[in-house]
Amino acid sequence: MREELIERFMRYSAIESQSNAKATEVPSSSGQWEMIRLLEAELAELGAKRIHVDEHACLTAVFPATGTGPSVGFCAHVDTADVGLSPRVNAQVHDYAGGDIDLGRGPLSVADFPELERYVGDTVITTDGTSVLGADDKAAIAELMTAFGRLGDFPHGEVQIAFVPDEEIGLRGAKVLDMSRFNPDFAYTLDCGPIGEVVWETFNAGYARIEIDGVAAHPMSAKGVLVNPLLIAIDIANSFNRAETPENTEGREGYIWVQEMDAVQSHASLTLNIRDHSRQGYEEKKSRIAAVVDEIARREPRARVELVLEDTYANIADSMTEENRAGLTRLLEAFEYVGVEPKPTPMRGGTDGSYFSTQGLFTPNFFTGAHNFHSFHEFLPDGSMELATRIILRLVTAA
Repeated sequence: MREELIERFMRYSAIESQSNAKATEVPSSSGQWEMIRLLEAELAELGAKRIHVDEHACLTAVFPATGTGPSVGFCAHVDTADVGLSPRVNAQVHDYAGGDIDLGRGPLSVADFPELERYVGDTVITTDGTSVLGADDKAAIAELMTAFGRLGDFPHGEVQIAFVPDEEIGLRGAKVLDMSRFNPDFAYTLDCGPIGEVVWETFNAGYARIEIDGVAAHPMSAKGVLVNPLLIAIDIANSFNRAETPENTEGREGYIWVQEMDAVQSHASLTLNIRDHSRQGYEEKKSRIAAVVDEIARREPRARVELVLEDTYANIADSMTEENRAGLTRLLEAFEYVGVEPKPTPMRGGTDGSYFSTQGLFTPNFFTGAHNFHSFHEFLPDGSMELATRIILRLVTAA
């Protein structure tokens, strides 16, 4: 199994499929179409039925039941994150015997990442130091496809699949998926990190975009005329608590992240990300941003300051009920069967399941086995991939 997992991951990771937040169409990049067409062909070879690809590169398919049991669905995303590194992934395979791993531009060091030495004896896949690895979420795709290739070995209930684009830029693919084509009894995403991680709590997430029109003027005649939109944007950014930012928070602590600013002499655009596990805390942060913008605009009436607030996804936990928590119970039982200790994690992010859960399909999330998502220090042990694959198989074969 491990050889197949590595082979699949290496093949999938070589396809450039970064999403592009500035694009308006879904999918936002052509590489995601390449991934979907490849998976479409491979699913057909494995015997999947009702394979459907829509105009947004959302792929759904079904493996019909060969035994008793509920319908179980899995979702993974085909895009990888653009964090300013190369879009080309040149994954490296190491028979890991301990110590640091040279990535070319610097080491994957045990001093910085002591968890690396848990995997002595495993094959460890890393980047070459120029890109993310893309295990988020191509490790999940490799694990799912490897599991699907083994469905003929066991009686199983119906298995439903959804591969979607553009998760990394606001769950855009999940939001346009025709949910009538993905409606299992129990659904799961594989979109988090090391062995044991299991997630049914995510952030509530949104963003604020602030557009500022100032008044341009030549410095020779600027007094009393010039209204500098850059300084207004900086004033807004400086109005928030510096201790309440991503780099200063952890666990269930929320944040306001001043993420992006574009500006010229007459116009500035400021983007803030808003995150909180608590719905009350999330709404308070939105209200605080609106109050800051109102106050700054009041101070400089000659500027036009416009605020747009938009919700991106919600906390999965808020969708869990006594009726649907059976999906989580089933997942924890699969962990126990495979011999993996669950490590419940309040995820400081979201998954496609965050959206599905708001649509009535409660969707917990579990590990791919990778470490250090969205970083050139990302690494993926093959033993972890095997355990995730065994959990997939248990979920679909347990009656």
